[in-house]
Amino acid sequence: MPQFPNAIHSKLPLVGTTIFTVMSRLAAEHNAINLSQGFPDFNCDKALIELVNKYMKAGSNQYSPMAGAIALREIIAEKTENLYGTQYNPDSEITITSGATQAIYTAITAMIEEDDEVLIFEPAYDCYQPAIELNYGKTIYVQLKVPHYTIDWKEVKKLINHRTKMIIINTPHNPTGAVMTADDMRELEKITAGTGIIIISDEVYEHIIFDNRQHQSVARFPKLAERSFIISSFGKTFHATGWKVGYCIAPQNLMAEFRKVHQFLVFAVNTPMQLAIAEYLKEKENYLSLGNFYQKKRDYFNQLISQSKFTFDNSAGTYFQLLRYGSISNEKDSDYAIRLVKELGVASVPVSVFYHKAIDEKVLRFCFAKKEETLEKAAAILCKI
Repeated sequence: MPQFPNAIHSKLPLVGTTIFTVMSRLAAEHNAINLSQGFPDFNCDKALIELVNKYMKAGSNQYSPMAGAIALREIIAEKTENLYGTQYNPDSEITITSGATQAIYTAITAMIEEDDEVLIFEPAYDCYQPAIELNYGKTIYVQLKVPHYTIDWKEVKKLINHRTKMIIINTPHNPTGAVMTADDMRELEKITAGTGIIIISDEVYEHIIFDNRQHQSVARFPKLAERSFIISSFGKTFHATGWKVGYCIAPQNLMAEFRKVHQFLVFAVNTPMQLAIAEYLKEKENYLSLGNFYQKKRDYFNQLISQSKFTFDNSAGTYFQLLRYGSISNEKDSDYAIRLVKELGVASVPVSVFYHKAIDEKVLRFCFAKKEETLEKAAAILCKI
Protein backbone atom coordinates (compact mmCIF):
# COMPACT_ATOMS: atom_id res chain seq x y z
CA MET A 1 0.00 0.00 0.00
CA PRO A 2 1.34 3.50 -0.79
CA GLN A 3 2.59 5.38 2.25
CA PHE A 4 1.51 8.87 3.29
CA PRO A 5 4.30 11.07 1.83
CA ASN A 6 5.02 13.25 4.84
CA ALA A 7 6.43 12.20 8.18
CA ILE A 8 3.77 11.80 10.86
CA HIS A 9 4.39 13.51 14.17
CA SER A 10 3.32 10.98 16.79
CA LYS A 11 1.47 12.34 19.80
CA LEU A 12 2.64 9.26 21.74
CA PRO A 13 6.16 8.63 20.38
CA LEU A 14 7.23 6.32 23.21
CA VAL A 15 4.06 4.21 23.28
CA GLY A 16 3.93 0.85 21.52
CA THR A 17 1.69 -2.18 21.82
CA THR A 18 0.62 -2.82 25.40
CA ILE A 19 2.40 -5.52 27.38
CA PHE A 20 -0.91 -7.33 27.84
CA THR A 21 -1.31 -7.72 24.10
CA VAL A 22 2.33 -8.73 23.69
CA MET A 23 2.23 -11.42 26.37
CA SER A 24 -1.16 -12.78 25.31
CA ARG A 25 0.08 -13.03 21.71
CA LEU A 26 3.21 -14.86 22.88
CA ALA A 27 1.08 -17.19 24.97
CA ALA A 28 -1.04 -18.02 21.92
CA GLU A 29 2.00 -18.52 19.67
CA HIS A 30 3.62 -20.92 22.14
CA ASN A 31 0.42 -22.59 23.35
CA ALA A 32 1.24 -21.38 26.87
CA ILE A 33 -1.03 -21.09 29.89
CA ASN A 34 -2.03 -17.43 29.90
CA LEU A 35 -1.86 -15.94 33.40
CA SER A 36 -0.76 -12.58 31.98
CA GLN A 37 -3.78 -10.59 30.82
CA GLY A 38 -6.41 -9.88 33.47
CA PHE A 39 -9.45 -11.79 32.34
CA PRO A 40 -11.15 -14.98 33.59
CA ASP A 41 -11.03 -18.18 31.56
CA PHE A 42 -14.51 -19.13 32.81
CA ASN A 43 -17.86 -17.76 31.76
CA CYS A 44 -20.04 -15.30 33.58
CA ASP A 45 -23.25 -16.36 35.30
CA LYS A 46 -25.69 -18.07 32.94
CA ALA A 47 -28.49 -16.05 34.53
CA LEU A 48 -26.80 -12.81 33.46
CA ILE A 49 -26.43 -14.02 29.88
CA GLU A 50 -30.11 -14.98 29.88
CA LEU A 51 -31.02 -11.49 31.05
CA VAL A 52 -29.09 -9.95 28.14
CA ASN A 53 -30.94 -12.29 25.78
CA LYS A 54 -34.24 -11.34 27.42
CA TYR A 55 -33.71 -7.64 26.78
CA MET A 56 -32.48 -8.23 23.23
CA LYS A 57 -35.62 -10.24 22.44
CA ALA A 58 -37.75 -7.56 24.08
CA GLY A 59 -36.46 -5.06 21.52
CA SER A 60 -34.03 -3.07 23.70
CA ASN A 61 -31.51 -2.83 20.91
CA GLN A 62 -31.36 0.89 20.13
CA TYR A 63 -29.39 3.72 21.72
CA SER A 64 -29.70 4.13 25.44
CA PRO A 65 -29.69 7.66 26.85
CA MET A 66 -26.26 9.31 26.59
CA ALA A 67 -25.75 9.05 30.36
CA GLY A 68 -26.85 5.42 30.43
CA ALA A 69 -30.03 3.47 31.14
CA ILE A 70 -31.76 5.12 34.08
CA ALA A 71 -32.55 1.74 35.65
CA LEU A 72 -28.83 1.01 35.88
CA ARG A 73 -27.92 4.46 37.17
CA GLU A 74 -30.58 4.21 39.86
CA ILE A 75 -29.39 0.89 41.19
CA ILE A 76 -25.75 2.07 41.13
CA ALA A 77 -26.83 5.02 43.27
CA GLU A 78 -28.60 2.66 45.68
CA LYS A 79 -25.62 0.29 45.80
CA THR A 80 -23.16 3.14 46.42
CA GLU A 81 -25.23 4.59 49.25
CA ASN A 82 -25.68 1.17 50.88
CA LEU A 83 -21.98 0.35 50.70
CA TYR A 84 -20.32 3.71 51.29
CA GLY A 85 -22.97 5.96 52.86
CA THR A 86 -22.95 8.69 50.21
CA GLN A 87 -25.91 9.70 48.05
CA TYR A 88 -25.43 10.41 44.35
CA ASN A 89 -28.13 11.65 42.02
CA PRO A 90 -28.62 9.08 39.23
CA ASP A 91 -29.82 11.79 36.84
CA SER A 92 -26.85 14.13 37.15
CA GLU A 93 -24.01 12.35 38.97
CA ILE A 94 -23.71 8.86 37.43
CA THR A 95 -22.73 8.01 33.84
CA ILE A 96 -22.46 4.56 32.25
CA THR A 97 -19.30 4.14 30.18
CA SER A 98 -17.81 1.76 27.68
CA GLY A 99 -15.56 0.23 30.31
CA ALA A 100 -13.34 1.80 32.95
CA THR A 101 -10.53 2.81 30.58
CA GLN A 102 -12.93 5.02 28.62
CA ALA A 103 -14.18 6.55 31.88
CA ILE A 104 -10.62 7.34 32.99
CA TYR A 105 -9.73 8.86 29.62
CA THR A 106 -12.92 10.91 29.63
CA ALA A 107 -12.32 12.31 33.12
CA ILE A 108 -8.72 13.24 32.28
CA THR A 109 -9.75 14.84 28.98
CA ALA A 110 -12.53 16.82 30.65
CA MET A 111 -10.23 18.25 33.31
CA ILE A 112 -6.61 18.43 32.14
CA GLU A 113 -5.26 21.39 30.19
CA GLU A 114 -1.79 22.14 28.85
CA ASP A 115 0.95 21.95 31.51
CA ASP A 116 -1.39 20.78 34.27
CA GLU A 117 0.41 18.30 36.52
CA VAL A 118 -1.11 14.94 37.41
CA LEU A 119 0.30 12.70 40.15
CA ILE A 120 0.17 8.95 39.58
CA PHE A 121 1.59 6.14 41.69
CA GLU A 122 4.02 3.64 40.19
CA PRO A 123 3.88 0.84 39.31
CA ALA A 124 0.79 2.20 37.55
CA TYR A 125 -1.83 0.77 35.24
CA ASP A 126 -0.76 1.78 31.76
CA CYS A 127 -3.73 3.88 30.59
CA TYR A 128 -3.15 6.86 32.90
CA GLN A 129 0.02 8.44 31.49
CA PRO A 130 -0.93 8.30 27.78
CA ALA A 131 -4.26 10.02 28.49
CA ILE A 132 -2.47 12.77 30.41
CA GLU A 133 0.06 13.22 27.61
CA LEU A 134 -2.60 13.30 24.87
CA ASN A 135 -4.18 16.21 26.74
CA TYR A 136 -0.83 18.03 27.03
CA GLY A 137 -0.61 17.54 30.77
CA LYS A 138 2.52 16.55 32.67
CA THR A 139 2.72 13.27 34.58
CA ILE A 140 4.40 13.39 37.99
CA TYR A 141 5.45 9.94 39.19
CA VAL A 142 5.39 8.78 42.80
CA GLN A 143 6.93 5.39 43.55
CA LEU A 144 5.08 3.07 45.87
CA LYS A 145 7.33 1.68 48.60
CA VAL A 146 8.29 -1.97 48.27
CA PRO A 147 7.78 -4.65 49.44
CA HIS A 148 4.16 -3.81 50.32
CA TYR A 149 3.66 -1.00 47.78
CA THR A 150 2.56 1.65 50.26
CA ILE A 151 2.33 5.42 49.74
CA ASP A 152 4.76 7.87 51.37
CA TRP A 153 2.41 10.81 51.87
CA LYS A 154 5.23 13.13 52.92
CA GLU A 155 6.76 12.60 49.50
CA VAL A 156 3.41 13.28 47.85
CA LYS A 157 3.01 16.52 49.76
CA LYS A 158 6.41 17.75 48.55
CA LEU A 159 5.41 17.21 44.93
CA ILE A 160 2.24 19.27 45.09
CA ASN A 161 2.38 22.85 43.79
CA HIS A 162 0.17 25.41 42.07
CA ARG A 163 0.30 23.40 38.82
CA THR A 164 -1.02 20.19 40.43
CA LYS A 165 -4.46 19.62 38.91
CA MET A 166 -5.15 15.96 39.62
CA ILE A 167 -4.13 12.90 41.62
CA ILE A 168 -5.01 9.42 40.34
CA ILE A 169 -5.34 6.64 42.87
CA ASN A 170 -6.14 2.97 42.33
CA THR A 171 -7.41 0.68 45.07
CA PRO A 172 -7.35 -2.31 45.08
CA HIS A 173 -4.23 -1.73 43.05
CA ASN A 174 -3.29 -3.19 39.69
CA PRO A 175 -0.63 -4.57 39.27
CA THR A 176 0.42 -5.09 42.91
CA GLY A 177 -2.76 -6.18 44.69
CA ALA A 178 -2.14 -3.60 47.43
CA VAL A 179 -5.11 -1.94 49.14
CA MET A 180 -5.29 1.62 50.45
CA THR A 181 -6.38 2.07 54.07
CA ALA A 182 -8.66 4.57 55.77
CA ASP A 183 -5.51 6.30 57.03
CA ASP A 184 -4.35 6.67 53.43
CA MET A 185 -7.63 8.32 52.53
CA ARG A 186 -7.40 10.69 55.48
CA GLU A 187 -3.88 11.68 54.41
CA LEU A 188 -5.12 12.34 50.89
CA GLU A 189 -7.95 14.40 52.34
CA LYS A 190 -5.47 16.53 54.33
CA ILE A 191 -3.15 17.07 51.39
CA THR A 192 -5.93 18.19 49.05
CA ALA A 193 -7.84 20.33 51.58
CA GLY A 194 -8.08 23.95 50.47
CA THR A 195 -6.84 23.17 46.94
CA GLY A 196 -8.51 22.76 43.57
CA ILE A 197 -6.99 19.30 43.10
CA ILE A 198 -9.28 16.74 41.48
CA ILE A 199 -9.12 13.02 42.31
CA ILE A 200 -9.66 10.12 39.94
CA SER A 201 -10.24 7.04 42.06
CA ASP A 202 -9.89 3.89 39.97
CA GLU A 203 -11.95 1.37 41.95
CA VAL A 204 -12.60 -1.31 39.35
CA TYR A 205 -11.66 -4.08 41.81
CA GLU A 206 -13.80 -2.66 44.63
CA HIS A 207 -15.49 -6.01 45.30
CA ILE A 208 -12.36 -8.14 44.92
CA ILE A 209 -10.77 -7.58 48.30
CA PHE A 210 -9.55 -10.18 50.78
CA ASP A 211 -8.97 -11.20 54.39
CA ASN A 212 -11.85 -9.13 55.85
CA ARG A 213 -10.43 -5.84 54.58
CA GLN A 214 -12.91 -3.07 53.83
CA HIS A 215 -12.75 -1.25 50.52
CA GLN A 216 -11.97 2.40 51.20
CA SER A 217 -13.83 4.15 48.41
CA VAL A 218 -13.37 7.91 48.27
CA ALA A 219 -17.18 7.95 48.51
CA ARG A 220 -16.76 7.18 52.24
CA PHE A 221 -14.96 10.49 52.77
CA PRO A 222 -17.17 13.55 52.02
CA LYS A 223 -14.28 15.98 51.55
CA LEU A 224 -12.73 13.63 49.01
CA ALA A 225 -16.01 12.70 47.36
CA GLU A 226 -16.75 16.34 46.53
CA ARG A 227 -13.62 16.52 44.34
CA SER A 228 -13.54 12.97 42.93
CA PHE A 229 -14.41 10.94 39.90
CA ILE A 230 -15.02 7.33 41.01
CA ILE A 231 -14.51 4.74 38.26
CA SER A 232 -15.73 1.14 38.39
CA SER A 233 -16.24 -1.81 36.06
CA PHE A 234 -18.90 -4.46 35.62
CA GLY A 235 -16.50 -6.41 33.46
CA LYS A 236 -14.32 -7.11 36.50
CA THR A 237 -17.25 -7.62 38.86
CA PHE A 238 -19.22 -10.05 36.70
CA HIS A 239 -16.43 -11.97 34.87
CA ALA A 240 -17.35 -10.30 31.56
CA THR A 241 -14.40 -8.10 30.62
CA GLY A 242 -15.31 -8.30 26.93
CA TRP A 243 -18.61 -6.51 27.50
CA LYS A 244 -16.79 -3.23 28.26
CA VAL A 245 -19.43 -1.76 30.56
CA GLY A 246 -18.32 0.46 33.44
CA TYR A 247 -19.41 3.65 35.11
CA CYS A 248 -18.30 6.95 36.57
CA ILE A 249 -19.68 8.66 39.68
CA ALA A 250 -18.92 12.31 40.45
CA PRO A 251 -20.54 15.44 41.90
CA GLN A 252 -22.78 17.29 39.48
CA ASN A 253 -20.29 20.05 38.61
CA LEU A 254 -17.62 17.51 37.66
CA MET A 255 -20.06 15.15 35.94
CA ALA A 256 -21.38 17.95 33.72
CA GLU A 257 -17.88 18.37 32.27
CA PHE A 258 -17.38 14.61 32.05
CA ARG A 259 -20.53 14.19 29.96
CA LYS A 260 -19.49 16.93 27.53
CA VAL A 261 -16.56 14.70 26.52
CA HIS A 262 -18.32 11.35 26.96
CA GLN A 263 -21.02 12.16 24.40
CA PHE A 264 -18.41 12.65 21.69
CA LEU A 265 -16.33 9.58 22.55
CA VAL A 266 -18.98 6.85 22.62
CA PHE A 267 -22.26 8.75 23.05
CA ALA A 268 -24.04 5.71 24.52
CA VAL A 269 -23.23 2.21 25.78
CA ASN A 270 -24.67 -1.20 24.84
CA THR A 271 -28.36 -1.08 25.81
CA PRO A 272 -29.39 -4.70 26.49
CA MET A 273 -26.31 -5.31 28.63
CA GLN A 274 -27.03 -2.22 30.73
CA LEU A 275 -30.60 -3.37 31.38
CA ALA A 276 -29.46 -6.91 32.17
CA ILE A 277 -26.85 -5.68 34.64
CA ALA A 278 -29.42 -3.40 36.29
CA GLU A 279 -31.69 -6.36 36.96
CA TYR A 280 -28.79 -8.60 38.01
CA LEU A 281 -27.61 -6.04 40.58
CA LYS A 282 -30.90 -6.36 42.45
CA GLU A 283 -29.51 -9.56 43.97
CA LYS A 284 -26.77 -8.13 46.22
CA GLU A 285 -24.98 -11.43 46.64
CA ASN A 286 -24.05 -11.28 42.97
CA TYR A 287 -21.37 -8.73 43.93
CA LEU A 288 -21.03 -9.08 47.70
CA SER A 289 -19.85 -12.69 47.34
CA LEU A 290 -17.09 -11.78 44.90
CA GLY A 291 -14.36 -11.28 47.50
CA ASN A 292 -14.79 -14.76 48.94
CA PHE A 293 -14.99 -16.25 45.45
CA TYR A 294 -11.64 -14.81 44.40
CA GLN A 295 -9.97 -15.26 47.78
CA LYS A 296 -10.50 -19.01 47.39
CA LYS A 297 -8.77 -18.82 44.00
CA ARG A 298 -5.91 -16.76 45.44
CA ASP A 299 -5.47 -19.18 48.32
CA TYR A 300 -5.61 -22.20 46.03
CA PHE A 301 -3.02 -20.79 43.64
CA ASN A 302 -0.71 -19.72 46.46
CA GLN A 303 -1.05 -23.12 48.14
CA LEU A 304 -0.13 -24.81 44.87
CA ILE A 305 3.04 -22.72 44.44
CA SER A 306 4.03 -22.68 48.13
CA GLN A 307 6.69 -25.34 47.51
CA SER A 308 8.18 -23.46 44.56
CA LYS A 309 11.26 -21.23 44.68
CA PHE A 310 9.13 -18.15 44.08
CA THR A 311 8.42 -15.96 47.12
CA PHE A 312 5.34 -13.83 47.70
CA ASP A 313 3.04 -12.00 50.06
CA ASN A 314 -0.65 -12.75 49.69
CA SER A 315 -2.41 -10.31 47.39
CA ALA A 316 -4.77 -8.05 49.37
CA GLY A 317 -7.13 -7.46 46.44
CA THR A 318 -7.65 -7.68 42.64
CA TYR A 319 -7.18 -10.99 40.88
CA PHE A 320 -3.43 -10.68 40.58
CA GLN A 321 -0.65 -12.25 42.60
CA LEU A 322 2.92 -10.98 42.50
CA LEU A 323 5.71 -13.57 42.61
CA ARG A 324 9.35 -12.69 43.30
CA TYR A 325 11.92 -14.78 41.42
CA GLY A 326 15.18 -13.24 42.70
CA SER A 327 16.33 -16.53 44.20
CA ILE A 328 15.83 -18.27 40.84
CA SER A 329 17.37 -15.93 38.26
CA ASN A 330 19.14 -12.59 37.84
CA GLU A 331 17.56 -11.99 34.44
CA LYS A 332 15.60 -8.83 33.76
CA ASP A 333 11.96 -9.43 34.56
CA SER A 334 10.95 -8.78 30.95
CA ASP A 335 13.50 -11.33 29.68
CA TYR A 336 12.52 -13.87 32.32
CA ALA A 337 8.80 -13.47 31.57
CA ILE A 338 9.43 -14.09 27.87
CA ARG A 339 11.56 -17.14 28.63
CA LEU A 340 8.83 -18.55 30.87
CA VAL A 341 6.44 -18.37 27.94
CA LYS A 342 8.73 -19.74 25.27
CA GLU A 343 10.52 -22.46 27.24
CA LEU A 344 8.10 -23.44 29.99
CA GLY A 345 4.67 -22.47 28.69
CA VAL A 346 3.39 -20.02 31.33
CA ALA A 347 2.65 -16.37 30.58
CA SER A 348 2.88 -13.59 33.19
CA VAL A 349 3.54 -9.84 33.10
CA PRO A 350 6.83 -8.28 34.27
CA VAL A 351 6.12 -5.55 36.82
CA SER A 352 8.87 -3.26 35.51
CA VAL A 353 6.66 -2.32 32.54
CA PHE A 354 4.31 -0.51 34.92
CA TYR A 355 7.02 2.12 35.61
CA HIS A 356 7.81 4.99 33.23
CA LYS A 357 11.48 4.07 33.61
CA ALA A 358 11.65 0.34 34.13
CA ILE A 359 12.43 -0.58 37.73
CA ASP A 360 13.28 -4.25 37.95
CA GLU A 361 12.56 -5.75 41.35
CA LYS A 362 12.53 -9.33 39.93
CA VAL A 363 8.74 -9.51 40.22
CA LEU A 364 6.14 -10.99 37.87
CA ARG A 365 2.35 -10.55 37.96
CA PHE A 366 0.14 -13.62 37.57
CA CYS A 367 -3.64 -13.61 37.12
CA PHE A 368 -5.46 -16.21 39.24
CA ALA A 369 -8.93 -15.50 37.80
CA LYS A 370 -8.83 -18.92 36.20
CA LYS A 371 -10.37 -22.36 36.47
CA GLU A 372 -8.80 -24.66 39.06
CA GLU A 373 -7.38 -26.92 36.35
CA THR A 374 -5.69 -23.92 34.71
CA LEU A 375 -4.10 -22.89 38.00
CA GLU A 376 -3.02 -26.48 38.67
CA LYS A 377 -1.29 -26.82 35.30
CA ALA A 378 0.48 -23.49 35.69
CA ALA A 379 1.55 -24.20 39.28
CA ALA A 380 2.93 -27.62 38.33
CA ILE A 381 5.24 -25.91 35.84
CA LEU A 382 6.26 -23.13 38.24
CA CYS A 383 7.07 -25.63 41.00
CA LYS A 384 9.49 -27.50 38.71
CA ILE A 385 11.68 -24.43 38.20
